[in-house]
Amino acid sequence: MKKILLIVVLVISVFALAANYRIGLSLSTLNNPFFVTLRDGAQDMANKLGVELIVADAQDNPAKQLSDIEDFIQQRLNLIIINPTDSDAIVTAVEEANDAFIPVITVDRASNGGLVVCHIASDNVAGGRMAGELVASLLKGEGNVVELEGIVGTSAARDRGAGFEEAIANYPGIKLVAKQTANFNRAEGLTVMENILEAHPDIDAVFAQNDEMALGAIEAIKSAGLLDKIIVVGFDAIDDAVAAVQKGEMTATIAQQPYKMGELAVQKAFEYLSTQTIYIPVDLKLVMQE
Repeated sequence: MKKILLIVVLVISVFALAANYRIGLSLSTLNNPFFVTLRDGAQDMANKLGVELIVADAQDNPAKQLSDIEDFIQQRLNLIIINPTDSDAIVTAVEEANDAFIPVITVDRASNGGLVVCHIASDNVAGGRMAGELVASLLKGEGNVVELEGIVGTSAARDRGAGFEEAIANYPGIKLVAKQTANFNRAEGLTVMENILEAHPDIDAVFAQNDEMALGAIEAIKSAGLLDKIIVVGFDAIDDAVAAVQKGEMTATIAQQPYKMGELAVQKAFEYLSTQTIYIPVDLKLVMQE
Protein backbone atom coordinates (compact mmCIF):
# COMPACT_ATOMS: atom_id res chain seq x y z
CA MET A 1 0.00 0.00 0.00
CA LYS A 2 2.85 2.37 0.90
CA LYS A 3 4.56 1.55 -2.41
CA ILE A 4 1.40 2.39 -4.39
CA LEU A 5 1.01 5.63 -2.46
CA LEU A 6 4.63 6.57 -3.21
CA ILE A 7 4.14 5.95 -6.96
CA VAL A 8 0.99 8.09 -6.96
CA VAL A 9 2.84 10.91 -5.18
CA LEU A 10 5.73 10.70 -7.66
CA VAL A 11 3.38 10.82 -10.67
CA ILE A 12 1.53 13.81 -9.20
CA SER A 13 4.87 15.53 -8.53
CA VAL A 14 6.06 15.03 -12.12
CA PHE A 15 2.86 16.48 -13.58
CA ALA A 16 2.93 19.38 -11.12
CA LEU A 17 6.49 20.12 -12.25
CA ALA A 18 5.52 19.75 -15.92
CA ALA A 19 2.76 22.31 -15.52
CA ASN A 20 5.45 24.86 -14.67
CA TYR A 21 7.48 24.21 -17.82
CA ARG A 22 7.22 26.95 -20.42
CA ILE A 23 8.68 26.11 -23.83
CA GLY A 24 9.13 28.45 -26.79
CA LEU A 25 8.69 27.25 -30.37
CA SER A 26 10.17 29.58 -32.98
CA LEU A 27 9.05 28.58 -36.47
CA SER A 28 10.53 29.87 -39.71
CA THR A 29 7.05 30.45 -41.15
CA LEU A 30 3.41 29.50 -40.68
CA ASN A 31 2.72 30.35 -44.33
CA ASN A 32 3.64 26.79 -45.28
CA PRO A 33 1.39 23.80 -44.47
CA PHE A 34 4.44 21.73 -43.50
CA PHE A 35 5.25 23.99 -40.56
CA VAL A 36 1.61 24.36 -39.58
CA THR A 37 1.50 20.56 -39.22
CA LEU A 38 4.76 20.63 -37.25
CA ARG A 39 3.26 23.22 -34.90
CA ASP A 40 0.12 21.11 -34.46
CA GLY A 41 2.20 18.07 -33.48
CA ALA A 42 4.15 20.17 -30.99
CA GLN A 43 1.00 21.70 -29.50
CA ASP A 44 -0.75 18.34 -29.14
CA MET A 45 2.27 16.87 -27.34
CA ALA A 46 2.50 19.95 -25.09
CA ASN A 47 -1.17 19.52 -24.19
CA LYS A 48 -0.61 15.84 -23.48
CA LEU A 49 2.38 16.55 -21.21
CA GLY A 50 0.78 19.52 -19.50
CA VAL A 51 3.44 22.06 -20.53
CA GLU A 52 2.88 25.57 -21.86
CA LEU A 53 3.97 26.05 -25.48
CA ILE A 54 4.49 29.59 -26.76
CA VAL A 55 4.68 29.77 -30.57
CA ALA A 56 6.30 32.53 -32.63
CA ASP A 57 6.15 32.87 -36.44
CA ALA A 58 9.35 34.37 -37.92
CA GLN A 59 7.64 34.92 -41.29
CA ASP A 60 10.85 33.76 -43.04
CA ASN A 61 12.65 36.80 -41.63
CA PRO A 62 15.92 36.06 -39.75
CA ALA A 63 15.81 39.44 -37.97
CA LYS A 64 12.28 38.78 -36.72
CA GLN A 65 13.28 35.31 -35.57
CA LEU A 66 16.18 36.73 -33.58
CA SER A 67 13.80 39.25 -32.00
CA ASP A 68 11.27 36.50 -31.19
CA ILE A 69 13.93 34.38 -29.50
CA GLU A 70 15.27 37.36 -27.55
CA ASP A 71 11.70 37.85 -26.32
CA PHE A 72 11.63 34.17 -25.24
CA ILE A 73 14.88 34.75 -23.36
CA GLN A 74 13.45 37.83 -21.64
CA GLN A 75 10.47 35.71 -20.55
CA ARG A 76 12.93 33.22 -19.01
CA LEU A 77 11.36 30.24 -20.73
CA ASN A 78 12.65 26.84 -19.67
CA LEU A 79 13.66 25.71 -23.17
CA ILE A 80 13.48 27.04 -26.73
CA ILE A 81 12.76 24.91 -29.81
CA ILE A 82 13.95 26.56 -33.02
CA ASN A 83 13.15 25.85 -36.66
CA PRO A 84 15.68 28.26 -38.22
CA THR A 85 14.91 30.54 -41.15
CA ASP A 86 18.65 30.48 -41.87
CA SER A 87 21.19 28.07 -40.39
CA ASP A 88 23.93 30.72 -40.25
CA ALA A 89 21.81 33.68 -39.13
CA ILE A 90 20.30 31.69 -36.25
CA VAL A 91 23.69 31.16 -34.56
CA THR A 92 23.47 34.52 -32.75
CA ALA A 93 20.08 33.59 -31.26
CA VAL A 94 21.30 30.15 -30.16
CA GLU A 95 24.37 31.69 -28.52
CA GLU A 96 22.21 34.28 -26.71
CA ALA A 97 20.07 31.45 -25.34
CA ASN A 98 23.26 29.60 -24.33
CA ASP A 99 24.50 32.69 -22.48
CA ALA A 100 21.16 32.85 -20.64
CA PHE A 101 21.49 29.13 -19.73
CA ILE A 102 18.32 28.27 -21.65
CA PRO A 103 18.67 24.94 -23.51
CA VAL A 104 17.93 24.85 -27.23
CA ILE A 105 16.54 22.13 -29.50
CA THR A 106 16.48 22.58 -33.29
CA VAL A 107 13.91 20.95 -35.53
CA ASP A 108 13.87 20.26 -39.30
CA ARG A 109 16.70 22.74 -39.96
CA ALA A 110 19.95 22.84 -38.00
CA SER A 111 21.98 25.71 -36.56
CA ASN A 112 25.54 26.09 -37.85
CA GLY A 113 26.79 27.18 -34.42
CA GLY A 114 25.98 27.49 -30.74
CA LEU A 115 25.19 24.68 -28.32
CA VAL A 116 22.12 22.60 -29.17
CA VAL A 117 21.10 19.72 -26.90
CA CYS A 118 19.20 17.87 -29.62
CA HIS A 119 18.42 18.18 -33.34
CA ILE A 120 15.29 16.53 -34.75
CA ALA A 121 15.03 16.13 -38.52
CA SER A 122 14.60 13.78 -41.42
CA ASP A 123 17.71 12.64 -43.29
CA ASN A 124 17.53 15.35 -45.94
CA VAL A 125 20.59 14.10 -47.80
CA ALA A 126 18.98 10.67 -48.14
CA GLY A 127 15.71 12.30 -49.28
CA GLY A 128 17.50 14.32 -51.95
CA ARG A 129 19.35 11.20 -53.06
CA MET A 130 16.04 9.35 -53.28
CA ALA A 131 14.65 12.09 -55.54
CA GLY A 132 17.76 12.00 -57.73
CA GLU A 133 17.63 8.23 -58.16
CA LEU A 134 13.94 8.42 -59.08
CA VAL A 135 14.54 11.13 -61.69
CA ALA A 136 17.49 9.19 -63.15
CA SER A 137 15.41 6.03 -63.33
CA LEU A 138 12.45 7.72 -65.02
CA LEU A 139 14.76 9.43 -67.53
CA LYS A 140 16.64 6.19 -68.13
CA GLY A 141 19.89 7.99 -67.35
CA GLU A 142 19.58 10.77 -69.92
CA GLY A 143 17.97 14.23 -69.92
CA ASN A 144 18.05 17.86 -68.89
CA VAL A 145 17.21 18.56 -65.25
CA VAL A 146 16.36 21.69 -63.26
CA GLU A 147 16.72 22.09 -59.49
CA LEU A 148 14.68 24.64 -57.56
CA GLU A 149 16.58 25.50 -54.41
CA GLY A 150 15.12 26.51 -51.06
CA ILE A 151 16.29 29.35 -48.83
CA VAL A 152 20.05 29.62 -49.27
CA GLY A 153 21.77 29.06 -45.93
CA THR A 154 19.26 26.56 -44.54
CA SER A 155 20.52 23.08 -43.75
CA ALA A 156 17.48 21.56 -45.48
CA ALA A 157 18.28 23.27 -48.79
CA ARG A 158 21.96 22.39 -48.54
CA ASP A 159 21.39 18.75 -47.64
CA ARG A 160 18.57 18.02 -50.09
CA GLY A 161 20.56 19.59 -52.89
CA ALA A 162 23.69 17.64 -51.95
CA GLY A 163 21.83 14.33 -51.96
CA PHE A 164 20.09 15.04 -55.27
CA GLU A 165 23.24 16.18 -57.04
CA GLU A 166 25.23 13.26 -55.65
CA ALA A 167 22.68 10.84 -57.11
CA ILE A 168 22.45 12.34 -60.61
CA ALA A 169 26.25 12.68 -60.80
CA ASN A 170 26.32 8.92 -61.30
CA TYR A 171 24.58 9.37 -64.67
CA PRO A 172 26.77 11.16 -67.27
CA GLY A 173 23.78 11.50 -69.59
CA ILE A 174 21.89 13.70 -67.11
CA LYS A 175 22.68 17.43 -67.24
CA LEU A 176 21.76 19.88 -64.48
CA VAL A 177 20.98 22.79 -66.81
CA ALA A 178 19.67 25.22 -64.19
CA LYS A 179 19.70 25.60 -60.41
CA GLN A 180 17.93 28.63 -58.98
CA THR A 181 16.52 29.57 -55.61
CA ALA A 182 12.79 30.05 -55.11
CA ASN A 183 13.05 30.32 -51.31
CA PHE A 184 10.70 27.41 -50.52
CA ASN A 185 7.87 29.64 -51.80
CA ARG A 186 5.07 28.68 -54.23
CA ALA A 187 4.75 32.07 -55.93
CA GLU A 188 8.52 32.27 -56.42
CA GLY A 189 8.53 28.71 -57.73
CA LEU A 190 6.08 29.81 -60.43
CA THR A 191 8.09 32.90 -61.43
CA VAL A 192 11.47 31.17 -61.38
CA MET A 193 10.14 28.24 -63.41
CA GLU A 194 8.64 30.59 -66.02
CA ASN A 195 12.05 32.23 -66.45
CA ILE A 196 13.86 28.89 -66.65
CA LEU A 197 11.45 27.59 -69.30
CA GLU A 198 12.19 30.62 -71.46
CA ALA A 199 15.92 29.95 -71.27
CA HIS A 200 15.70 26.14 -71.39
CA PRO A 201 12.61 24.93 -73.30
CA ASP A 202 14.05 21.39 -73.55
CA ILE A 203 13.71 20.42 -69.87
CA ASP A 204 12.91 16.82 -68.97
CA ALA A 205 12.63 16.95 -65.18
CA VAL A 206 12.43 19.31 -62.19
CA PHE A 207 13.45 18.59 -58.62
CA ALA A 208 12.06 21.15 -56.18
CA GLN A 209 13.52 21.06 -52.68
CA ASN A 210 10.04 21.49 -51.23
CA ASP A 211 6.47 20.97 -52.41
CA GLU A 212 5.53 24.65 -52.35
CA MET A 213 8.11 25.38 -55.04
CA ALA A 214 7.13 22.23 -56.94
CA LEU A 215 3.47 23.31 -57.02
CA GLY A 216 4.47 26.75 -58.30
CA ALA A 217 6.64 25.14 -60.97
CA ILE A 218 3.73 22.95 -62.07
CA GLU A 219 1.61 26.04 -62.71
CA ALA A 220 4.34 27.45 -64.97
CA ILE A 221 4.72 24.10 -66.74
CA LYS A 222 0.94 23.88 -67.22
CA SER A 223 0.82 27.36 -68.75
CA ALA A 224 3.57 26.35 -71.17
CA GLY A 225 1.59 23.24 -72.20
CA LEU A 226 4.37 20.91 -71.06
CA LEU A 227 2.72 19.09 -68.15
CA ASP A 228 2.81 15.72 -69.93
CA LYS A 229 6.48 16.15 -70.91
CA ILE A 230 8.23 17.23 -67.69
CA ILE A 231 8.77 15.10 -64.58
CA VAL A 232 8.28 17.07 -61.34
CA VAL A 233 9.48 15.73 -57.98
CA GLY A 234 8.87 17.65 -54.75
CA PHE A 235 9.73 17.17 -51.08
CA ASP A 236 7.56 17.13 -47.90
CA ALA A 237 4.33 15.40 -49.03
CA ILE A 238 2.04 18.26 -47.96
CA ASP A 239 -1.66 17.72 -48.73
CA ASP A 240 -1.68 19.81 -51.93
CA ALA A 241 1.33 17.92 -53.26
CA VAL A 242 -0.17 14.51 -52.49
CA ALA A 243 -3.34 15.63 -54.31
CA ALA A 244 -1.22 16.75 -57.28
CA VAL A 245 0.49 13.35 -57.35
CA GLN A 246 -2.88 11.60 -57.28
CA LYS A 247 -4.09 13.79 -60.17
CA GLY A 248 -0.96 12.97 -62.17
CA GLU A 249 0.32 16.55 -62.20
CA MET A 250 3.29 15.89 -59.90
CA THR A 251 5.34 12.76 -60.45
CA ALA A 252 6.31 12.22 -56.81
CA THR A 253 7.09 13.86 -53.49
CA ILE A 254 9.45 12.74 -50.74
CA ALA A 255 7.40 12.25 -47.58
CA GLN A 256 8.46 13.66 -44.23
CA GLN A 257 6.57 13.52 -40.94
CA PRO A 258 6.23 17.13 -39.71
CA TYR A 259 3.60 16.24 -37.11
CA LYS A 260 5.94 13.61 -35.64
CA MET A 261 8.81 16.14 -35.68
CA GLY A 262 6.73 18.58 -33.66
CA GLU A 263 5.70 15.87 -31.21
CA LEU A 264 9.27 14.65 -30.76
CA ALA A 265 10.65 18.16 -30.28
CA VAL A 266 8.33 18.82 -27.34
CA GLN A 267 8.71 15.29 -25.98
CA LYS A 268 12.52 15.58 -25.98
CA ALA A 269 12.29 19.08 -24.49
CA PHE A 270 10.19 17.69 -21.62
CA GLU A 271 12.58 14.78 -21.23
CA TYR A 272 15.59 17.09 -21.02
CA LEU A 273 13.95 19.47 -18.56
CA SER A 274 12.81 16.57 -16.36
CA THR A 275 16.04 14.53 -16.36
CA GLN A 276 18.79 16.72 -17.88
CA THR A 277 19.35 13.93 -20.41
CA ILE A 278 17.79 12.88 -23.70
CA TYR A 279 16.83 9.24 -24.11
CA ILE A 280 17.36 7.83 -27.61
CA PRO A 281 16.06 4.25 -27.81
CA VAL A 282 17.77 1.73 -30.07
CA ASP A 283 15.79 -1.27 -31.32
CA LEU A 284 16.52 -4.59 -29.67
CA LYS A 285 17.30 -7.74 -31.61
CA LEU A 286 16.52 -11.28 -30.48
CA VAL A 287 19.27 -13.80 -31.25
CA MET A 288 18.45 -17.50 -30.94
CA GLN A 289 19.90 -20.76 -32.12
CA GLU A 290 18.29 -21.65 -35.44
